[in-house]
Amino acid sequence: MGKVVVIRCQGRIVTGDETLSLQQDIERHARATKKIVLQLAEVKYVDSGGLGALVRIAGVLRSYNGDLKLCQISPFVLQVLQATGLLKVFRTYASEKEAVDAFLEGPQSDAATPARLGATVLCIDTSLDLLAYLSALLKRSGYEARTTNSVLDAKTLVNATKTCVVVCGPGMRTNEFAIQNLRESARNVPFLMLSSDFSTADASHAGMDLVERLHALLNPPQP
Repeated sequence: MGKVVVIRCQGRIVTGDETLSLQQDIERHARATKKIVLQLAEVKYVDSGGLGALVRIAGVLRSYNGDLKLCQISPFVLQVLQATGLLKVFRTYASEKEAVDAFLEGPQSDAATPARLGATVLCIDTSLDLLAYLSALLKRSGYEARTTNSVLDAKTLVNATKTCVVVCGPGMRTNEFAIQNLRESARNVPFLMLSSDFSTADASHAGMDLVERLHALLNPPQP
């Protein structure tokens, strides 16, 4: 529609072939325009990795003065975005026409960033999509989130920042030596290990569970 591409999604946006297919389609269209609308009326499920992919893609498009707008969001996806606090990360519309018209109206200001609680959380994993999801989730929950897929960079960040918790994603479970090495560099910092199925779990349930675990870890009950 003019210089705006509308992609209508069906089924699931999940870690693996589905997310890769969507990403490739967006990248193909992005050669011509950085203005993309995703119509999600028939999306029945999204996992943590899939939602992270949307967050990451939106960030990339915005860095080129474009955007990833969402429209006709299905009840399931809406519930996930509301539960994780990520609804405000995206610009959402009731119809394709409204989303397209919003592009034609010009750039819009970003939603206000929520106040931080002062706790810095460092997330490390091999998946850039999952890191994007964790970063958006934690920032919307009031934490200062830092992410990396490099153990060496994680060691530097732990020592250079006042990291309160290190969150290790499922991709790090196969590298016990690296995690042990990182633990030795941050002996006084607690580690929180995510389950092996975190990336493929329902994004809202996985996200809410992580936020609750972080809150309990950083706010232990008083004797």
